[in-house]
Amino acid sequence: MTQEYGEAWYWDKRYAKESTTTFDWYQKYESLAPLLHLYVPITTTHRRILVVGCGNSAFSEGMSKNGYTDIVNIDISSVVIGDMQTKYSDSPRLKYIEMDVRDMKAFEAGSFDAVIDKGIFLIRDLLLQCGHNSKPNAAKMLEEVERVLKKEGVYILITYGVPAYRVHLLRESHSWDIKLHVIDKVHPGESSKADTWELTRPVPLNSDGSLREADQLEKMDVHYIYVCTKM
Repeated sequence: MTQEYGEAWYWDKRYAKESTTTFDWYQKYESLAPLLHLYVPITTTHRRILVVGCGNSAFSEGMSKNGYTDIVNIDISSVVIGDMQTKYSDSPRLKYIEMDVRDMKAFEAGSFDAVIDKGIFLIRDLLLQCGHNSKPNAAKMLEEVERVLKKEGVYILITYGVPAYRVHLLRESHSWDIKLHVIDKVHPGESSKADTWELTRPVPLNSDGSLREADQLEKMDVHYIYVCTKM
């Protein structure tokens, strides 16, 4: 089953059953907005944002309502892209394009201020556990993300992956400046709770990517947010 996550037909089949619903991996826009405002401020300067593996998430809609004006969303599934194009046909700030994140040649180099990944790297992680060209696929994705980013643009990755493994993978063949943030998980049926760690405060890391305050942080029930700035 896990290997199927990397196939367009799997997601086409899944989204055909979910055509009237929305789903956000990990966190909703409202929860992450303070961090986005920190690294991608809403200003009079035009900022172009790419959301990879957008699915049927309402995240980009939240960004648009909050003041971001140029949000490009891509997904490998033609079914969900068709649904989202129809749903947001009257929203010029939101664009939906069928595209594989491993091959974004339709976009020029250095054409985005930010890339937001709220699930794609999860799929790559699962595939890495199962083989089948998994590591080259993950590497190609990161190469393409880095290519389409402007200098000093940011790749914002939201995931459950722990720093010791994730930072090494992100740094492999890439010269990112990486900052780590965390946000508490909110489980189904659970109301929001007081922050374990302030969202906009970076978590200290050792040079090898391990947590400097491991005893405290490894016990937290959180999602990890890696903010990678292109140098």
